[in-house]
Amino acid sequence: MPIGPQVEMPKQSPEERVRNFDEVARGYDEGMAAAEAARCLTCPKPQCVPGCPVGVDIPGFIRLIKEGKPLEAARRIKETNALPAVCGRVCPQEEQCQKSCVLGARGDPVAIGRLERFVSDLERVSGVEMPGAVTPTGRRVAVVGSGPAGLTVAAELVRLGHGVDVYESLHEAGGVLMYGIPQFRLPKEIVQAEVEYVRRLGVRIHLDSTVGRLATVPELLRGGFDAVFIGSGAGLPNFLEVPGENLNGVYSANEFLIRTNLMRAYKFPEYRTPIQVGRRVAVIGGGNVAMDSARCALRLGAGRVYIVYRRGLEELPARHEEVENAREEGVAFELLTNPVRFVGDSRGYLSRMECVKMRLGEPDSSGRRRPMPVEGSDFFMDVDNVVVAVGQSPNPIIQQTTVGLEVSRHGTIVVDEETMAATLEGVYAGGDVVSGAATVISAMGAGRRAAKAIHGYVTRKGG
Repeated sequence: MPIGPQVEMPKQSPEERVRNFDEVARGYDEGMAAAEAARCLTCPKPQCVPGCPVGVDIPGFIRLIKEGKPLEAARRIKETNALPAVCGRVCPQEEQCQKSCVLGARGDPVAIGRLERFVSDLERVSGVEMPGAVTPTGRRVAVVGSGPAGLTVAAELVRLGHGVDVYESLHEAGGVLMYGIPQFRLPKEIVQAEVEYVRRLGVRIHLDSTVGRLATVPELLRGGFDAVFIGSGAGLPNFLEVPGENLNGVYSANEFLIRTNLMRAYKFPEYRTPIQVGRRVAVIGGGNVAMDSARCALRLGAGRVYIVYRRGLEELPARHEEVENAREEGVAFELLTNPVRFVGDSRGYLSRMECVKMRLGEPDSSGRRRPMPVEGSDFFMDVDNVVVAVGQSPNPIIQQTTVGLEVSRHGTIVVDEETMAATLEGVYAGGDVVSGAATVISAMGAGRRAAKAIHGYVTRKGG
C-alpha cells in the first residue's frame, strides 16, 4: 500500500511572524504525531540510525509513539541524547537520519526531527522523569564550555558516576544555542529547560568563568580534575578584510546575534539593548547564520533586507527550510555578488556598499565552483547596516595558555577523531573548537565519542 506524504507542521504565516520573535514552527499535536509515526515501516535493518551522530534508537522511539507511549519515547531518546528538544528544532535531519530513510527513495522520508520535537516538548510540560542515582566513581572531569558538545559530554559522564564541573564564560549556559540561534527558531526557554535537565543529573555549571583567565587547562588538571574536555566553540568572527569594515553600522554576525539573542534585543523595550538597525540591511554570507541574521533584522524593524552571497542559489550552504523561510518573509537575495568596499558618510557611518558581480569557475578544494569576479561589473548598494556572516574561528585563549596542545593553522585543536583526545594527556576536545563552525548535532556526536574515551581514561587512571 502506498505511503502518503509527510504530515506538514503548522507554522506562523510570513505576514504574522515578521512582526514577532515567537517560534515560527508550531510543532505537531498528538494526532499529527500519530499519523506521521504510522508512516514508519519499522525496518528490520534501519538505515536511519547510522545517519544519527549520537546514535538515537529512532525506530524504537517511533514505535513507542505508535503504541501511544510518547513519554516513554522521550525517555528512549534521552538514553543517548540529552538535548532532544534542541535537536528536534535545529538539526539538519534532511542531511542525516532522514536522508537514509528508505521511504525517501520514492517519496517523503519519515519526519524524524518533528517527532523528536513532539515527544520532548510533551515530556517537558508533563514533567521530566530523571534516571536513577548512580554510584559515584570518585573521578572528576572539567568541561570547558556549555554548548552542545560540552553539555553532551557532561550528561554522559555524570550518568556514569563521574563528578563533572562545566565552566561557561558567559552569564547564561547554552553556548551557541543561547547566543547564536534566534528565539523564533530555538526559544531560550527550551534551551534552559535542557540545561536544567543536565544540572538535575548532577552536573555543576559555573557561569562567568573563563578558562584561560580564571584557570588554565593545566591548572585544572593539577587542581584535582582527572581529565578536561574543551568544548569552547568558535566564537571569534571572521571578516571580509575590505576597506570600510570598521565603519559604524557594520556588525559581525556574532555581535549582531549576541545583541539580539543573549542581550534580548527581541524584547525591546523591556530590554533596551544597544543595537542599530536601519531601513536597509545587507547580510553578507549564505549559511544558516546569515539567514538568522537577515530574519532578525526584519523583525527588528528593517524595511529591506538583502542576502549578499558570492555564489548562486544552488550553492547556498544554509538549510533549504531556512532559505525558504527567509524568502517567504521578504528577504531579497543578491546572488553571485561580493562586497569589495564599504563607504561611509562624513560622520563615519555606513551609507553605501560597493559590490562586484561574480561568475562560477572550476570547483575549488571544497568541491564547489570557485566564484570569480566579472571585470567591469562594479556597482553600489545603498545600505544603513551590514552584517558580516562569513564564518567563525575558535577564540585562541585556551590554545595560547595550554603548553603542549597542538593547534592547526586555523586555530582549531588537533585531536584523534575516534577518541577526541588532544595531544596533551588527559585533555580532550570536540565541537566547533575542533571542526570549525559546524552543526549542533555534529558537536554532540563528538561529545559522545569524547565521553566514551574519557570514561575509559579516568577509569584506568583510577586503578
